[in-house]
Amino acid sequence: MSNEQRIKSVAVVGAGAAGAITAVALKAENYFERIRVFERRETPGGTWIFDSDPKPSLEVRPGRLPPDIDPPIDIPEALPKITAPNTQERFAKTPIYNSLTTNVPDIAMCFSDTRFPYGPFPPHHVPRQYVESYFSHHKADELLSLNTTVEDITKLRPSSDLELERWRLTLRKYDPARHVDVWWEEVFDAVILANGHYSVPYVPYVQGLDSYIAKFPGRVMHSKYYRSPLPFAGQRVLVIGNSASGHDVTAELVSAARNPVYQSRRSKSRWDGDEPPAGIAWKPIVSEYVPEDGSIVFEDGTRLNDIDAVIYCTGYKASFPFWNSTANGGPLWDYASNKLTSTYLHTFFPYHPTLGIVGVPRTLTFRSFEYQAVAVARLFSNRAAVPLPPLPEQARWEQQRAAECRRRGTKFHDIPWESGETEGWLGELFKIAGLGTLRGEGRIPPPLTKEVVWAIEHVRKYPEPGKQKDGYGGERGSHDRDEKRGNGGDEWVLVDRPRKDLLGFI
Repeated sequence: MSNEQRIKSVAVVGAGAAGAITAVALKAENYFERIRVFERRETPGGTWIFDSDPKPSLEVRPGRLPPDIDPPIDIPEALPKITAPNTQERFAKTPIYNSLTTNVPDIAMCFSDTRFPYGPFPPHHVPRQYVESYFSHHKADELLSLNTTVEDITKLRPSSDLELERWRLTLRKYDPARHVDVWWEEVFDAVILANGHYSVPYVPYVQGLDSYIAKFPGRVMHSKYYRSPLPFAGQRVLVIGNSASGHDVTAELVSAARNPVYQSRRSKSRWDGDEPPAGIAWKPIVSEYVPEDGSIVFEDGTRLNDIDAVIYCTGYKASFPFWNSTANGGPLWDYASNKLTSTYLHTFFPYHPTLGIVGVPRTLTFRSFEYQAVAVARLFSNRAAVPLPPLPEQARWEQQRAAECRRRGTKFHDIPWESGETEGWLGELFKIAGLGTLRGEGRIPPPLTKEVVWAIEHVRKYPEPGKQKDGYGGERGSHDRDEKRGNGGDEWVLVDRPRKDLLGFI
């Protein structure tokens, strides 16, 4: 590689877990002349930062996607410049509620070189402190630029075939001492996105919901702004959704809200039994809101009246308001297909060879980020053990995966464990990364040890209904080794099953 094609500077967007391991992996190469990590919050930690006061709860806009509700902000002319603080919502607050714990066993979740102080499912402050300390432990905190939001990323075309594309970042740093925004630009040879995807809440469109929200302000909210069941004391509450957050919020509300707490489910979750737990009533999906009388109609024709609060636990949509679609040849995310556009191994971009992304797939979280980060760092330092395949082969991978996901009815970036797909994906990243140099430069992706595999396949945060009298997962008879243990007031269960389970730990 000629000096003109060598990547000398790298920008990392985000200082959560994905940004932390990416910064450390880049630093370990001892190759790059400049590495910067831009984080819009006041501290590292990403989605694990706890905002005890989530207010103000933002307006619920059913069916709207991030391009509408999280658009780019206006950039002043003639940078650098100092302006009044931005007032446009940037969705920087996190969805962490008071009682949240991790839901992946710590040995499979944390980075390979440093364990959480305890587990298997520690409370939310542990991963937040862990991410912050990880920067310091590896002396990567010097790379951080906090309170700094990346507002625009624009590709700069090379002036000749001998040069690589470069990237101009427009940056806005809030100065709390002067209460102003400081704007400037920086140019980098490569960019790695690690900005997460749990910022912009999504509420699906339902007939009558817009009018219902207008007539009953504050009655409908997203779980991003939920912290505790106490504000709902004595209220009749309907929870929409039964993923991890829907499960937690519904169970918590039983202690404070008027019982039963209603939970609308599209389908049965893996931790649901044949009957709802005490204090909870299951309902099908909502088909209509009737603002005239405040009733809520369900798919089976039943309705609820006098509901005081509706909490949508319906997840988030990835948002990249900084991505300059016009200059960069198109959008980064395809909302119709709910996936990155033109991606390879959920990490690389065939048509943007100096752009990478870490943290999108739903799988082992921190640990899978490590495989991605090391592979990208090795590739950008020109030390990858094997090069990426030709562009047609990368495109074929994406097309085949999209077709397979359509056939199975699964999401493109969900990587199932039970089929061996997770191991295969990590193996591809492992193969690209290879080993470090003889002089010790470069990080080596971790092995997928039998201890990690065992934890993934046997340790569950949520009890699973089975044949035991106590309702915990696994079958009696040959599985009398099942154990139930306490962890700081939370229960977790050890199950012994003859086969693997579909992402049961997420």
